[in-house]
Amino acid sequence: MSAQTIAKPQAQQPGKGKRRISLPVLLLIIAGVLVLTSVVRLITGADGITSTGQMSTALRLAVPIGLAGLGGLWAERAGVVNIGLEGMMILGTWFGAWAGYQWGPWVGIAFGILGGCLGAVLHAIATVTFNVNHIVSGVAINILALGTARYLSKFTFEEAPGGSSKQSPPIDSLGTFDIPGLSGWLDTLNQKHWFLVSDIAGLVGGLVTDLSPLTVIAVALVPASWWILWRTAFGLRLRSCGENPVAAESLGVNVYKYKYLAVIISGGFAGLGGAFLSIVASNVYLDGQTAGRGYIGLAAMIFGNWMPGGLALGAGLFGYTDSLNLRGGTTNVHALILLLAILLVFGAAYLVWKKRYVPAVITALISAVMFFWYADTDEVPRQLVTAAPYIVTLLVLSFSAQRLRMPKADGMPYRRGQGK
Repeated sequence: MSAQTIAKPQAQQPGKGKRRISLPVLLLIIAGVLVLTSVVRLITGADGITSTGQMSTALRLAVPIGLAGLGGLWAERAGVVNIGLEGMMILGTWFGAWAGYQWGPWVGIAFGILGGCLGAVLHAIATVTFNVNHIVSGVAINILALGTARYLSKFTFEEAPGGSSKQSPPIDSLGTFDIPGLSGWLDTLNQKHWFLVSDIAGLVGGLVTDLSPLTVIAVALVPASWWILWRTAFGLRLRSCGENPVAAESLGVNVYKYKYLAVIISGGFAGLGGAFLSIVASNVYLDGQTAGRGYIGLAAMIFGNWMPGGLALGAGLFGYTDSLNLRGGTTNVHALILLLAILLVFGAAYLVWKKRYVPAVITALISAVMFFWYADTDEVPRQLVTAAPYIVTLLVLSFSAQRLRMPKADGMPYRRGQGK
């Protein structure tokens, strides 16, 4: 059985006239956004929007979102919608903290992965074996995980030294490290506040400063997932289950097995993201610690069009907006309003070029409102900063919805032998 044969059902179903953005164009867009960000920083004096500390915090906050997104990617590439990512992350936070404070952080990470896998097994049994609606099953997993974590906390953490019914005892740190020489040099360059150069130094410096070992592992899982899913026979068979399971079965692929494996791997990623929150991000388990990051991870996956690279960009965007809560939020968000207004001007010009005049007028009006908002205020309300990650999630999904292409059999019921 050749790889080309399995891939054939997918190849015969091209996208409906939607062109993908090429890599050079994408890089050009990113470069343009960097230049505009640098201009806005000089105009507003909000040096924090591209500081090394801001970028380092953004990376740390992007990791659990990205891991949840990777979990969604694996499951949906096999045709299973995993709304239960939030619940699997909750199980990862609890199991990671429970094992971590007793036997060390690395054991906690292993147990966090296991906790996410346990939730995934329940989701796989419901959706793959019994054909329960994927959304209903995922929501049930989220509710069950939340209740389970709260119930178990009362009998474990409450009686442990330094713990309570809503918080675990402190967990030993994994430690952090910088890239010798490079981190300090980039931070010095960032402090110069030069046009563009300092902004790039802040961006790159955030990626090599104050790193946790688990952060490095999590980042490496993105290209690893791409290689496995798109460059191996295993990945090809798994993706065929999400595109055309009937055709895959006719070619000898055990569709049930691959769906189970994909969902369990998905849960493992989500559980790892939860363990990251309780062990690396805060070194304790807290009730409500995930704060919807499982759903935001799913949004990052959709923003990335079910591809690892796009998913990583989405996770970085959401992690950056989340980091505004911790570092100069009101001032930085006020500066970003100006950046958004300028980007909307370019968006309106693009729509005019495409002869879509009504959307262009609407976009221009929104841009004008943003300019007025920026000019009429000195900072934004703190509540807006807190809500920024969720607002960005909704906006990104709204603007990217027309260019999405999910796996063809994603969320569809499947029974062995149904094609006969």
